[in-house]
Amino acid sequence: MTLTPPLPRTLRSRLAWAFSDALVITGRDLAHWARQPGAVIANTLLFPVMIVLMFGYLLGGAMTVPGGGSYRDFLMPGMFAMTMVFGIGTTLTSVSADAARGVTDRFRAMPMAPSAVIAGRAAADMLNSTAALAVLTGCGLLVGWHPNRGATRAAAALALLLLLRFAFVGIGIYLGLTFYRSPEAVTAVRTLEFPIGFLANPFVATSTMPAWLGAIAQWNPLSSTVTAARQLFGDPTGSTPSWVTTHALLMAAAWPLLLIAVFFPLSLHRYQRLSR
Repeated sequence: MTLTPPLPRTLRSRLAWAFSDALVITGRDLAHWARQPGAVIANTLLFPVMIVLMFGYLLGGAMTVPGGGSYRDFLMPGMFAMTMVFGIGTTLTSVSADAARGVTDRFRAMPMAPSAVIAGRAAADMLNSTAALAVLTGCGLLVGWHPNRGATRAAAALALLLLLRFAFVGIGIYLGLTFYRSPEAVTAVRTLEFPIGFLANPFVATSTMPAWLGAIAQWNPLSSTVTAARQLFGDPTGSTPSWVTTHALLMAAAWPLLLIAVFFPLSLHRYQRLSR
């Protein structure tokens, strides 16, 4: 006879319980990637490198940066941020697949901390994103880009990029738990990556857009992170002065924290009510 272990009652024991369960979920997701490395290598690691080479060498010759500067230096912080955006689809697909196959329902039936599935998924995706960012940084160094303002500011820029990715993890988990019943809906929702990514400043300066479109692009959370990263790396920003560009560092922290505060509680609530 198997007995269900008693649930922890003190705050410290409950936190330890949740942390232990989250580590198990993280290990599960990492084991899946280790057994199927092809998708991770192709989609997460090589695809961003291909985009850098395409824009940097094929299209970059026709690009000019307002205010002057190398287009490749302008491009690399944008590509770092775009890699974080494309992670939404990775998270969404994995979460919706688990929910559709009944794996998530199995987790809910086990004596497991409700937050463990969310936290474990987030931890695994952040490790994946860190590896992708490291590979893309190496690619940038090979094509001639390098940070110009020291290691401390470069580390701060990378931290802001990962903070943005963490916010997008919450969005991906919530969307995956919401639309898992329809593969068509999952595919349609994944297309959100493109308006989020291209209606911003990763590839072109907002000053080159029509005024109304440039104003929308400037207030895109992605644009704030890209501008802040360019400032910290010492790369050309190509942006016209405005409140949001002047306070890019503040907005690069505020936008992700707001998204985290909204979507992680929504994800947990949706997980707990998954079968309803």
